[in-house]
Amino acid sequence: MKKLIPILISFLFIFFNAAINGFAAPSSIDSTILSTWKLDVKAIDMVHTLDQKRVFVLGADSNVHVYTNDGFKIGTIPVEKGVSLIDIAPRGERLYLMDTVSNTFTAMNISFPAKIDTSLAPFLGKEKAPVTLVIFSDFECP
Repeated sequence: MKKLIPILISFLFIFFNAAINGFAAPSSIDSTILSTWKLDVKAIDMVHTLDQKRVFVLGADSNVHVYTNDGFKIGTIPVEKGVSLIDIAPRGERLYLMDTVSNTFTAMNISFPAKIDTSLAPFLGKEKAPVTLVIFSDFECP
C-alpha cells in the first residue's frame, strides 16, 4: 500500500495538469520566411553553420558550394563523384563527406583566408614574410 500511494499521487498530478493545460496539441504553427535565393547548381545535400553565417550545398557537379546566409557565393570545394552526404563541425572548421559509392568517410579542415591590404601600413622585418592570423572565435569580448 505504501508503494501505491506515490504512484497514485503522480498519476493524479499528471491527469489534472493535462486537464488544466489541455489534452490537444497546438492547433497551428507560425512560420516566417527569413530569406530565399536561387542556387546555381542542382543540390544533393546541404548544411549550415550553427552561427547561421555560412551555407554548404553539395551539388550534383561534385562540388560543395559555400554561400553566405543571404546567398552570396564564397567559393567551391571539389569532392569525389560518389559523395552524397555532407556535414560540418559546429563552428564550420571541418567538412565531413560520405561517399556512398566507395563507402568512405572523409574529414577535411576548411578555412576562409582573407586578404588584408597592408600596402600603406608600416611594418618591421621582411616585406614579403609569410604571416598567419588566427582568430579565436569561441571567445567573446565584453
